[in-house]
Amino acid sequence: RMRQEARPRIRPMNVSLTDIAATIRAASRIAVTAHVRPDGDAVGSLLGLVLSLRSMGKHVTAILEDGVPSNLTFLPGTDTVIRPDGSVLEIDLAIALDTATHERIGEGVVKAFSASPKLVNIDHHGTNPGYGDLAHIDTTSPAAGQIVYDLLVAGGFPIDDAVRQNLFVAISTDTGSFQFSSTNARTHRIAAEMLEAGLDTARLATLCYQSFPKRRIDLQRAMLNEMVFRSGDRIASWNLTQKLMRDIQMEPGDTEGLIDTMRSIDSVVACVIFEELENGKIRASSRSKDSRVNVSNVCVLFGGGGHPMAAGARLRGPIEEAASRFLSALDDEVRRLD
Repeated sequence: RMRQEARPRIRPMNVSLTDIAATIRAASRIAVTAHVRPDGDAVGSLLGLVLSLRSMGKHVTAILEDGVPSNLTFLPGTDTVIRPDGSVLEIDLAIALDTATHERIGEGVVKAFSASPKLVNIDHHGTNPGYGDLAHIDTTSPAAGQIVYDLLVAGGFPIDDAVRQNLFVAISTDTGSFQFSSTNARTHRIAAEMLEAGLDTARLATLCYQSFPKRRIDLQRAMLNEMVFRSGDRIASWNLTQKLMRDIQMEPGDTEGLIDTMRSIDSVVACVIFEELENGKIRASSRSKDSRVNVSNVCVLFGGGGHPMAAGARLRGPIEEAASRFLSALDDEVRRLD
């Protein structure tokens, strides 16, 4: 298991973005993927890179194990994303974005990539071991979309409005609309460059944050009614059950951003959503808003990982027992503040 570093760093085995750009330029048939259950950063990074490479004349396959969630289908290019069908892709180069471990691209995508002579790994998770043939892991970057933007700049690759839309949404969603402490000066400069180029960021913000389906609000109402507090109201958690998902006909992407409502409570320093998966496993999504409380350390105990202030893990069920085990470990982490 990877030990968490006290401060972010760029790993020494990193290949430069200029070298990765040269590798991409030399390939003609490329496939790009991101992690299972993709979020805004995963989908936006993927399509930002794919659309740029396609406009250079590359033959590029965009593939995601779980497809594009309904809340992100407004992004240009989502209609060209395929899901694995059991076949092996004939490609010169495979690229994994925003994916901390090789397995998290999904079994179907692992098989689809199996004939690729080279795998490039571009990510910003501190727990990424640097898998693949070429790896660029920058834990100082708040979003994979920011790294992809810099990759396109480094390679002199085309950046048009469709590319900007995708990368802006990638960066905006993974920085909590530029609120999280990981947001840096470069993040704002990239946003400024996109605005100067004519990107309509207000429209994208409306589509991202002000266009929720009613069932998403029903989900939020259930969370507000059912969430529990512990450790002197410093920890908030919620158990999202299969029954509730069926009752409101939840779709992938509906939980995006819900945890931020819990994190916004003044006394809360760490929060977790426990989600009951169809296979009986429990997905824990955790967040911290105090740099002294490292939720990645807790997730690593359960075979997961991520960032110090945003991490996840999968635990064996049932959900009440999984939550109890995880929250006990989180209690220990929060006691650092005492």
